[in-house]
Amino acid sequence: MIPPLPNGFRITLDAATRRLAEGLWFGGSPARVMRLSDAGLAAWRELADGPVSSPVTGALARRLTDAGLAHPCPPGIDAADVTVVIPVLDRPALLDRCLSALGDRHPVLVVDDGSADGAAIAEVARRHGAKLVRRPVNGGPAAARNTGLEHTAGELVAFIDSDCLPEPGWVDRLAGHFADPLVAAVAPRIVALAPDTGPGRYARANGGLDLGDRPARVAPGTRVSYVPTAALMARRSALLDVARGGEAFDPAMPVGEDVDLVWRLHENGWRIRYDPAVRIGHHEPPTWGGLLSRRFRYGTSAAPLAVRHPASVSPLALHPWPALTVAALLARRPLAAAAAFGMANLTMYRRLRKAEIPTRGVPRAMAEATYRTWLGTGRYATQFAGPALLALLAAGGRNRWPRRLATASLLLGPPLATWSERRPALDPVRFTLGVLADDMAYGAGVWAGCLRHRTAVPVRPMIVRRTV
Repeated sequence: MIPPLPNGFRITLDAATRRLAEGLWFGGSPARVMRLSDAGLAAWRELADGPVSSPVTGALARRLTDAGLAHPCPPGIDAADVTVVIPVLDRPALLDRCLSALGDRHPVLVVDDGSADGAAIAEVARRHGAKLVRRPVNGGPAAARNTGLEHTAGELVAFIDSDCLPEPGWVDRLAGHFADPLVAAVAPRIVALAPDTGPGRYARANGGLDLGDRPARVAPGTRVSYVPTAALMARRSALLDVARGGEAFDPAMPVGEDVDLVWRLHENGWRIRYDPAVRIGHHEPPTWGGLLSRRFRYGTSAAPLAVRHPASVSPLALHPWPALTVAALLARRPLAAAAAFGMANLTMYRRLRKAEIPTRGVPRAMAEATYRTWLGTGRYATQFAGPALLALLAAGGRNRWPRRLATASLLLGPPLATWSERRPALDPVRFTLGVLADDMAYGAGVWAGCLRHRTAVPVRPMIVRRTV
């Protein structure tokens, strides 16, 4: 039996959660409808006005937060017993900036992962009163974090990269989540620190590590399927619980080791939270070459992740009727698209009526599903077949303009939709060009990883038959 959320926690409904009727809610990730019993309604009335105060309210709070319909708000703590671990490879100036921001509130361990100028790293650590452990040979970020974990003794460890700039109080604010005994790790929001150049403005507008401003339970197949370890607080016992050969982080993975760790924690029943109320600045490459080469490296992690977690890696999830509707529209078959959209509505009406759920708003919901499927298909096609789409745009021949319109919608639709939703401080043309280059670089990395590991799982779409 899953233990309830502990007393003292409050919960807040997710921004996308909708009340369909008394005791009937829709939302979460994956989307679902939750019906509350009379006892559940009574427990919700208590939670709406105050914190968890009984096993019944704690059980409901656990159900809601596990489903993503709500998010936990932990009680405040005055001072957390946390050791901060910083893996570093060269770049002493960035390490100096990070240590200055950390201050002396918590003990800090710097793990030098074989820097070329070890003396410079040692001097920076000494000046800030940080303990130093030097690895004689570079082993990568996973190996460095494993070394840091070996040299700390407390139950909570905060990993932060040397190119990060934490805000004051970040450790104590994240540590409150660990009052829940099921929480294994909590990640803050990573925001880009970049110069006022073309690449820098793009990085601030669409940072690769920025997972947005909405809190989430982190799990594969959900809105936030992973969190980066550029900044991550973790429970030692949870890391040891999922360790392989005594190593929590997989040293065989130069990139993607953070995703692998999060998914192993999830598979073992632990909870991982994303708390964007805490923000950590992250140094970004100053050039397009640096940004795109990093995206390529990130892409190469998809194949080894697929080998380790084949059920959790899918670049595109397609629901049958919305997918057929989009395919018919792209093929310029309006009657077929109308028929598929009609079947989507009919299927949903039948399922909702069978479950005694109100059916108002079904056409709008199906239109939204079709729209999201089009955007997902466009990004998938750009990442894994971007050059082919560009060739189709340039090709002549019969019916070239309708074909070009369909192709352009796949290429330009997702970045323009993202720009319209976020309205970043970057004009839509440069934002769109940046997203296209970003996605194609990532896709090239995925293809390279697939060839190396001889797997097609990271480029294979998944058909989802569960509606709600």
